[in-house]
Amino acid sequence: MKFKVLFITAFLTMGSIFAQTVQSPSEFLGYENGARFTRHHKVIDYFKYVSNTLSNVKLEKYGETNEHRPLYLSYISSQENINNLETIRKNNLAQTGIIAGNSKNNKAIVWLSYNVHGNEASSTEAAMLTLYELVTTKKSWLKNTVVIIDPAVNPDGRDRYVNWYNQVKSTPFNSNQDAKEHAEPWPSGRPNHYLFDLNRDWAWATQVESAQRIKMYNKWMPHVHVDFHEQYINNPYYFAPAAEPFHEIISDWQREFQTEIGKNHAKYFDQEGWLYFTKESFDLLYPSYGDTYPTYMGAIGMTYEQAGHGMAGLGIKTDKGTVLTLKDRAIHHLTTGLSTVEISSNNAEKLNTEFRKFFNNASLGYKSYVLKNENQDKTNRLKALLDTHEIKYENTKSGIVKGYDYTTQKEGKMTVSSTDLVIHTNQPKGKMVKVLFEPKTKLVDSLTYDITAWSLPYAHGFKAIASHTKVSSTASKTTNAITNLIDKNAYAYLAKWNSLEDATFLGALLQANITPSFSEKPFSIAGKSYERGTLIILRNDNRKENFDATLVNIANKHQRKLTAVKTGFASAGVDFGSYSVKPINQQKIAVLSGKGTSSLSFGEVWHFFETQLQYPITNINSDVFGSLDYSKYDVIIIPDGRYNSVLTKTTLEKLKKWTRSGGTLIAIGNALNSFANTKEFALKKKASLEKIKDADLTPYADRERKSVANLITGSIFKSTLDNTHPLAFGYGKEYFSLKLGATSYAYLKDGNNVAYFDINAINVSGYAGSKAVKNVPKSILFAEEQMGNGSIIYMVDNPLFRSFWQNGKLFVANAVFLLNSDKLK
Repeated sequence: MKFKVLFITAFLTMGSIFAQTVQSPSEFLGYENGARFTRHHKVIDYFKYVSNTLSNVKLEKYGETNEHRPLYLSYISSQENINNLETIRKNNLAQTGIIAGNSKNNKAIVWLSYNVHGNEASSTEAAMLTLYELVTTKKSWLKNTVVIIDPAVNPDGRDRYVNWYNQVKSTPFNSNQDAKEHAEPWPSGRPNHYLFDLNRDWAWATQVESAQRIKMYNKWMPHVHVDFHEQYINNPYYFAPAAEPFHEIISDWQREFQTEIGKNHAKYFDQEGWLYFTKESFDLLYPSYGDTYPTYMGAIGMTYEQAGHGMAGLGIKTDKGTVLTLKDRAIHHLTTGLSTVEISSNNAEKLNTEFRKFFNNASLGYKSYVLKNENQDKTNRLKALLDTHEIKYENTKSGIVKGYDYTTQKEGKMTVSSTDLVIHTNQPKGKMVKVLFEPKTKLVDSLTYDITAWSLPYAHGFKAIASHTKVSSTASKTTNAITNLIDKNAYAYLAKWNSLEDATFLGALLQANITPSFSEKPFSIAGKSYERGTLIILRNDNRKENFDATLVNIANKHQRKLTAVKTGFASAGVDFGSYSVKPINQQKIAVLSGKGTSSLSFGEVWHFFETQLQYPITNINSDVFGSLDYSKYDVIIIPDGRYNSVLTKTTLEKLKKWTRSGGTLIAIGNALNSFANTKEFALKKKASLEKIKDADLTPYADRERKSVANLITGSIFKSTLDNTHPLAFGYGKEYFSLKLGATSYAYLKDGNNVAYFDINAINVSGYAGSKAVKNVPKSILFAEEQMGNGSIIYMVDNPLFRSFWQNGKLFVANAVFLLNSDKLK
């Protein structure tokens, strides 16, 4: 137990020679570390105290959460290094080519991230211990190493968990697994304010915490990054090396040094007899984790998993009969954190040498990714994401490019103009470009921890070519701001409908009490042609003071182009008084939340409406859903979830009655199970094409691998669209969907199959099991069951998944605003 005693005495001994310089966490907080959970503001107080006490520690605020908790980074190094911190940072960036210069860096930069999952709370306690050890007993490591500590990546989730636990825990804690303090309520402290999993948001940066952190990460580009986690209570500790599959761009050095780090950890764990495992469960493929994103940016990216999780509390009896305490968990994380700094310090020169090599991108197969700019809103959205990651892009020169065609999945060509976008791989972050844009994910193992496809051209809805030769390009052009003018003689104003930004504009109009209409059919007027879904804002429907000024101000704010027309007489297609031109009334929207609901799916809906559409919704707790007065709402959204006790027979009958009166019911993902294979609804599950006729004689050791044949783990499939239906307005005749599961539903016999997989449906990218993939053809993706004056919308694949599949979001806006919204209820 010598190693354990060494660490514990360092922060418990009041008479330590270091205590005269800086207090330990226990001394500062007034209780022994691990005796209770420390709320976020007290953690930050300790980091502030240390930085104010010691001149070789610098604290920097880098952002703020949705609930206004501050986000901080602590820089710990030798006094000399802290004095030259900016020079070290710039030298590190210069050796990658990110900034100009020939300087090389010889300092190891190690970034330690704690508590990305709020209820995996031991790591933030360990962060304070790690800071203390580094500035006291481990100062020698800091001579050639800069350590960056983020003590709490997810403060909102952490405090949600800590506040709940402090309210319900026994004193002393109750280690019985049945105790209330071990049964965290919905939605748990794991996600952030909007209930997003921040550990899956690094590449997409949809959340404020991620976007602010990525800005700082790219400012530093560390050589080693550790993401501290907790897993379930009966698991041993997990540390590097990671499991297969490794993405193909990961270098031999990155693989090898993960192993060396793991061996260093094992040395200390072996001394104490602590159990651990490596090379299992946690792979390096999906690019949006706290281990993979840094890896694809040249670092040694790692996940460390301590047993505990939200179930453990201050102490819990495991199935083995031992009590796992918060103190134990913090010490284990302290050990691996310090071990990481130690081996990084011992290999500082090699880390820098191999880091420089990573940014040589000459061996990458595709040299350019070309995206057709047919929708400036989509292009601007993608540019914003690339700007977040400081990835460079340009515009193509007019001509023809050849290469892999994302639409046809084979070699082809595309005519390009000076407005089309090109992203080259001969830039410092070329390997990350490959990861984000590659048309097909290369899998060396089908057993993966997350989705296996994410290609940005599909996610954002672009026609694209991946070229093996560098495409000619020029500097990217900026688009001019849109300035609309009032036209008092306008019979109507017209606006396009083919992007999320158009839907946000529509929502703003409705909240300003302007009533737009939309056309269900194409038309031509004043020499221009307009597609289905075009917004028609009629003066006749908006006879109010300041109509023109209000409309134009909103359009200019949202950068929407308005076209004023002097007549409602169309030169082709429908006139503006046609029954096919329907008004859009304000929609009152309810969203189911609470027990039974997937907190992540609910959070995706909540975040979508509140931050993107910026349109109000009412969150309804599932406990009162059955007694709700549905007549107060026009749209009810049921996120992914399992609703056996919520959507009872009585509740479903109430929903049917409400739908018949003109309501729109939207069911997403697993919520469809509550409607499938019943007499009341048209939705039917497809029977599996594969049936076991004989006894399964698969060897036990092979059963896990065989089971994945029945799974689809986040892969891309091409679907067919009926874009004459309002649910698909703004889209073409095909859509690439991220399929998250193997459950398939048959075409509706009496309904509208709006998006569907035909008999030739193919898996475009990612893993789909050999058995599961056979059930996809002739199944629905999005469908409408008409019921009286209303509709039920079935969304088999979640178009709001993690908020990164940008091309799916307009389907949700269409369902809310273009279906049944003309009916006054």
